[in-house]
Amino acid sequence: MATIIQSIGLKGIEGYRVQVEIQMVQGKEGISIVGLPDASVKESKDRVLGALAAIDCELPEKRIIINLSPAEQKKNSPLFDLAMAIGMMKEVGHFSEKIPKEAAFLGVLSLDGSIKSVEGMMPAIIAAKQEGFQILYLPFINELPFQQVDGLELRFVQTIEEVIQSFSGQTSLFLQQRTSSHRESSDSLIPVYPKDFKDIIGLKQEKRALEIAAAGGHNVLMSGPPGCGKSMLAETFLSILPLLTQNEQFEVMSIYQLAGKKRDSYRLPPFRSPHHSSSAISLVGGGNQPKPGEVSLAHNGVLFLDEMPEFPKRTIDMLRQPLESGKVTISRAASSATYPSRFILIGAMNPCPCGFLGARNKYCTCTAKQIQAYQSRISGPMKDRFDLLLSVQSALIVKDITQLVETSEDIRKRVIAARNRQYERYGEGINNANASNDLFLEKNPLSQNQRIMLQQWSSKEQFSNRVQVKILKLARTISDLQGEEMITNESLWEAISLRRNEQKINQKWQVNG
Repeated sequence: MATIIQSIGLKGIEGYRVQVEIQMVQGKEGISIVGLPDASVKESKDRVLGALAAIDCELPEKRIIINLSPAEQKKNSPLFDLAMAIGMMKEVGHFSEKIPKEAAFLGVLSLDGSIKSVEGMMPAIIAAKQEGFQILYLPFINELPFQQVDGLELRFVQTIEEVIQSFSGQTSLFLQQRTSSHRESSDSLIPVYPKDFKDIIGLKQEKRALEIAAAGGHNVLMSGPPGCGKSMLAETFLSILPLLTQNEQFEVMSIYQLAGKKRDSYRLPPFRSPHHSSSAISLVGGGNQPKPGEVSLAHNGVLFLDEMPEFPKRTIDMLRQPLESGKVTISRAASSATYPSRFILIGAMNPCPCGFLGARNKYCTCTAKQIQAYQSRISGPMKDRFDLLLSVQSALIVKDITQLVETSEDIRKRVIAARNRQYERYGEGINNANASNDLFLEKNPLSQNQRIMLQQWSSKEQFSNRVQVKILKLARTISDLQGEEMITNESLWEAISLRRNEQKINQKWQVNG
């Protein structure tokens, strides 16, 4: 009868249960691995043999067949090493202890019997929880933001001997020491924000708009002359976003591990700011072996595109699908992978090629045709996906410096309160911006006067259906910040005003032209 050990396979960021079946049969001595293994999995037999020899586990002169089930799914990770070794040891009777039920095994073996981690451990941990496993054996991961996962006991092991010892109830000294030190270091970490809104003088309306964007998860496009503070506002935006939850941290860490990148703190939302020379693949993801791009690295955080019209138009338009669906599917002949990409997009641009259209102290030298060509680098469908269109002007420092400035912490408290109201309304993790239209309209009915107001403005400004829904979601977020149960007339009017900022820019360049 075959010995069956449980493990986890990966397809992109998605994981699935893999049964590692080991059976000895009469025949020529050797090991065969079946179940669509790739080269890294086929090499497991040599690593396992070396590790078993290091701990004096003798194998009989028989043929060993290892089947990785489901057989139709291609296996492309060496994470099955530990499961193979435990199964082979059990099959030959090297230990008699029972293997815990609903336990899974992850880890790559060294030839001395030690257990190492590889890229993709975090997605595997998440998949183990989703698959209903109660215990997970794995090597220690320094970057792990939490020592334990709700509903899943993590047993960190350094060698194969420690795995066998744990079957009889022994706990390794390594595990006790690392658990204690990791918990102390994790609890002592306090997020540090590089910038704070209290350091930004003036720009009161722009700060208000970013607070709304943070509270509801809305996308923002800022337009203004050079030096007016667009980049500074975007880079400070991170300081008013709530810290990531445990599940969100796991998702972010999974993506970064698969991309081979590291972060200083997984409690802070990601902030990605690619240069406008970035290729489409680096932005959206891809390659022969599909890897996450910037839109996935910004998942649960912010993607900031400075000098947005300087990006190739085709590259910008590739963001349309991720912004709508919250995920990216990359298909190649050999494989395909789906990565999450739910982020807040902040774009910044000059209003014209020279940059001084609408500036207080400088005159624009561009023609109407040049301005039109420059602004059209961002297509209409792409511009439709922005919720707020801000016309940013330089602050009068002498006038504004005496004004009382709120700190990012004060604003963040209001943002968190507004987010909590949305989670109570739609469910955990769903905010106004990413709530489905059906769910949003069901939970937020409009009065007859509000419908008439929106119809009139939509007809006058020629708002698309998408823009009309975005205006309603903006109004809902503004009402949430005010603690209102229903969408108010004042919040709807403010939402329309925030959307009409684009019209002011167009009117200015038409006059200049």
